Amino acid sequence: MPDVQLTHHRITVLLVDDQPMIGEAVRRMLAGEQDIDFHYCQDPTQAIKMANRIAPTVILQDLVMPEIEGLLLVRYFRANPGTREVPLIVLSSKEEPIIKAEAFALGANDYMVKLPDKLEVLARIRYHSKGYINLLERNEAYGQLERANRFIRKTFGRYLSDDIVDAILESPNGLKLGGEKRIVTIMMSDLRGFTAIGERLSAESVVSMLNMYLERMTEIIFDYQGTIDEFIGDAILAIFGAPVLRDDDAKRAVACALEMQLAMTEVNEWNRQAGFPEVAMGIGINTGEIVVGNVGSSKRTKYGVVGRHVNLTSRIESYTVGGQILISESTKLACGNILRVDGQMEVMPKGVKDPITIYDIGGIGGEFHIALPTKQMTEVYDLPAPISVEFTILEGKHAGDNAYAGTLIRLSDQSGEKLADVSASRTCRELTNVKFALFDQEHREITRELYAKVTDVISKTPPVFRVNFTSVPPEAERFFAQITEERAA
Repeated sequence: MPDVQLTHHRITVLLVDDQPMIGEAVRRMLAGEQDIDFHYCQDPTQAIKMANRIAPTVILQDLVMPEIEGLLLVRYFRANPGTREVPLIVLSSKEEPIIKAEAFALGANDYMVKLPDKLEVLARIRYHSKGYINLLERNEAYGQLERANRFIRKTFGRYLSDDIVDAILESPNGLKLGGEKRIVTIMMSDLRGFTAIGERLSAESVVSMLNMYLERMTEIIFDYQGTIDEFIGDAILAIFGAPVLRDDDAKRAVACALEMQLAMTEVNEWNRQAGFPEVAMGIGINTGEIVVGNVGSSKRTKYGVVGRHVNLTSRIESYTVGGQILISESTKLACGNILRVDGQMEVMPKGVKDPITIYDIGGIGGEFHIALPTKQMTEVYDLPAPISVEFTILEGKHAGDNAYAGTLIRLSDQSGEKLADVSASRTCRELTNVKFALFDQEHREITRELYAKVTDVISKTPPVFRVNFTSVPPEAERFFAQITEERAA
C-alpha cells in the first residue's frame, strides 16, 4: 500500500467583529507572520458563509455586535458542519465570568479581553490552529486508510474470507509469520474426472467452466463462514474454525457441503446451456487438531493449515463418488445426532495405522434442515453380450503400468448412477480408482478415458466387482446410450 500523502494546511484566521478598528489592529499584528493567512468579516450575518469558503483553522469572534448577539453566533458556528470543530476564541471588552462560562458551555475554546498583547494573540492562534490542523490530518489519514482498506477488502475479498482480511487489517501482527495449534473442521471438495474433461476442451472453455463452478462454491463457503485455504485446480480446501473459532464449526461445514452438492444442479444447468459436459463433485470432511497461521517467507505469505488431519481429509475425499459427502468419525461426533447417515464403511487410508470408519452423509437437521434427495437403488441389467474392456489401477492421479483384461457383464440404464459390473482377470478392492479402455463388439476402441471407482466386490472367485463411473467421455456416453436403446426396443 503506498504511503499516505496528507494535505498541507496553513494557519488561517477568521476575525468576526463589527468594528473596522479591531479588524485593522489584528491585521497589523499578523501582517509579518509568513505562516498565517488573515481574513476579516465585519458583517456577522455573512460570517458562516465566509467560514465555509475559506476553511479557517481558528475563529476570533466578538461577543457584542449589533445584528447578531455574540453567543447566538457561537451557536451558529457550532451548528454549522464546516465550523463545528474549528477552535473558537471569543473576544470581549471586559472579564465577565457569567458570559465567559456560557460561551464555554456553548462550545467556545478560549476567551480573550480585547485587545490583548500581540505575543499573546499569536501564541493562542498558533496553539489552537496546531491542534485543529493535527485533527484535520488525522481525519484525512483515517479517511485514506479506510479507502485503502476498502480497496484491500474488495481486491483480496475475491481470494480470502472476510475473517482473514479482518485479521490482516485489524491486527498489528496480521502478517506475522507463525501459527498455533487448534481444533478445526477441514473440508476438501474435488470434481470427479475433471482432468479428463479438461483434456477434451479448449483452455478457454476449461477456465470458463471452472470459474463458474468455483465462484458458486465460494459464495456458499463464505455464507457458512468458511475460510478458503486454497484452490488446487478444481479442488477446494476450506477450513471452519480459523481464524475465528465457533462452537458449531463441524455442523456448519457439513451444512455447507450439503448446500454445495445441491448447487451442482445449478452448475450443471449452466454447463448444459454453455455446451459443456456435466460434472459431479465429491466432498470429504474431517475434524482434528492442526497448525494454522501465516506460513511462507518475508516475500510471500499465505494463511494456511498444516498437519496430518489435512492429509486425512484429502484421503477421505478420495473415497467419494460424484454427489457424495464422506465425513470422519470425529466430525460425526462433533455434529451430534442431527445428521442423516446414509451409510458407513471402514477404510484404511495411507499413513494411518488402524482402520477408520467414514460416514456417507445425506442431510443435517437442527437449525440447518438441509438434505440431499434420498438415494434410489440403481438397478443393473445383464448385457446380452459382454463388452470388452482393459483397465489399469490408479494411484492418486496416475495410472499403474499393468493393464488387466475384463468385460462389462451388467450395466445400469442412463437415468441414474452410471454403474457396471466387471468380470476381470483380477479382483479390485472397494474404493479403488480405475481407468478403462472400452471396446465395441468388433473390438474397435471407443475410448481409453473412462474413469470409475470400485464400489462393491461381488465375487472374488471368479473376480467380479461393481464400479461407479466418475468420468464418461461423450463417445462412451453415446455407446452406452445405444445399448440402452437397443435393450428398450
